[in-house]
Amino acid sequence: MPNVVVSPEVSIAYESFGDPGDPPVLLVMGFGAQLLGWHEDFCRALADRGRYVIRYDNRDCGLSTKFDEHPVDMGEFIAAVSSGDIPAALAMVPYRLSDMADDGLGLLTALGIDRAHVVGASMGGMIAQTMALSSPDRVLTLTSMMSSTGESEYGRSSPEAQAALFTPKPADREGYVAAAEKELVWASKRYGDAAALRELAAASHDRSFYPAGIGRQLGAMVLSGSRADALRELRVPTLVIHGLDDTLIDPSGGKRTAELVPGAELLLIPDMGHDRPRELWPELIDAVVSHTG
Repeated sequence: MPNVVVSPEVSIAYESFGDPGDPPVLLVMGFGAQLLGWHEDFCRALADRGRYVIRYDNRDCGLSTKFDEHPVDMGEFIAAVSSGDIPAALAMVPYRLSDMADDGLGLLTALGIDRAHVVGASMGGMIAQTMALSSPDRVLTLTSMMSSTGESEYGRSSPEAQAALFTPKPADREGYVAAAEKELVWASKRYGDAAALRELAAASHDRSFYPAGIGRQLGAMVLSGSRADALRELRVPTLVIHGLDDTLIDPSGGKRTAELVPGAELLLIPDMGHDRPRELWPELIDAVVSHTG
């Protein structure tokens, strides 16, 4: 799998699908998830619709650069944030969402792509929003999927979803794969697929088991703050997609994003949670193709 240097301290692993002459679509993955989270079949289906699709590992995940020299204790970080000791929390985390956005833009530069359609899911939606805000001249369109604005009162997790997210997974492969079923708590109620979750967990564990990066990514997400004021000034064509079954990032996060961005289109999808069930791929791909047309 190709790996390119995007800055003096970061190299990014990526994979592409389709004809490089087609309009480029950069897929940005979410918290703690490798590029595998964008299923290969989903990427190929999008490429078959005339898009040059690029998926990649964020820093501190998969086969991209790891920041081992900056260990973050999740318990200590959450305690610092909860107690309002923001200086201590800031000192723990070596980067912000803006740095992760620069990674994605740097990948485009390394690939010789001046402008691209950017599609981000969950934390990837926050990164994609940040790309559009910092470099609107490089983002043809923005698609923010199952994401939010950084405002604490929107897109809140249910207690059950939050507990599942922050419960450490076993390190052994068998335990890690079995624990993936806990993610059904935020999946589509109709199409939630335990077998698919186990399959992704197995592939992810085999490719790169790296729980140490989760604390730093969480810190980047929490400490980057609200994008509300900036989103009000965004002039990049924006599509917001959110599943009505989502309990990890409540649909209020998507609704708020669409409310803030001038002219944004909001697509609320019944029977979709904080996932992309295969049964809903035709609708999702139609929406992305239409928006990036």
